[in-house]
Amino acid sequence: MTLSRALAAELSKTVTLPASWAGAAVALLGSLLITVLNAYAVHADPAGRAFTAPLEVAFAAMPLGTVGATVLGVTIFSSEYTGERQIAISLAAVPGRMRILAAKAIVVVLLVAVTAAVTMPLTIGVARLMIGETVSVSEAVTRCLGATLYWILSGLIALAITVVARSGVVPLVVLIVNGSLVSFSLLISKVSPIGFWLPDMAGRRLFGDVPATEGGLRVVPGALVMAGWTVLLLAVAGELFRRRDA
Repeated sequence: MTLSRALAAELSKTVTLPASWAGAAVALLGSLLITVLNAYAVHADPAGRAFTAPLEVAFAAMPLGTVGATVLGVTIFSSEYTGERQIAISLAAVPGRMRILAAKAIVVVLLVAVTAAVTMPLTIGVARLMIGETVSVSEAVTRCLGATLYWILSGLIALAITVVARSGVVPLVVLIVNGSLVSFSLLISKVSPIGFWLPDMAGRRLFGDVPATEGGLRVVPGALVMAGWTVLLLAVAGELFRRRDA
């Protein structure tokens, strides 16, 4: 089976998984809900808020999309090991294991990008409508592209970790907690600069000019470090997937 056929098959399987839609819903609805709440607070008392610009309000909610991307990245592989172990059928249909993993990675990129393309403009539009201030189109586009890249890399990292673990439960819990409640990288950065070089902390400026702890990486170096982690983890996952039994 060619890569294009494997890609079509993986895309078809993924869009039929309820968890995939749940991940997209978390990114879209969660970001919208937080934006509405923040925008309402700004509209009610703009002098009492630390940020009032629509972009700042909208992008304060964008990190929640990382959770949705994580769910997509975990689900696309962990679903192979649930129920009747679809992995055996997948390997029979596509003998090349690296082709399967490549197809899954491409599907993660496509679905996360589509989710971001719907979520981000809609969220910015809601913030703009509620607050009533103008938005710089060029800045909005730049920040949307950066946030989309962060979501995509997060989804691919989640995919790689799930391949290594061959289970979705532990990666899903750990990554969701890290992305939405307590960033382990942030905690490490408080005691050691190593924390700034871990994936989520390295790429956090892709969302824009976010408040940063002294010593953090700038946008481009941070993006390169996060991308490097993604490539490394995918390479490790691919080698393990190729060598071990299904």
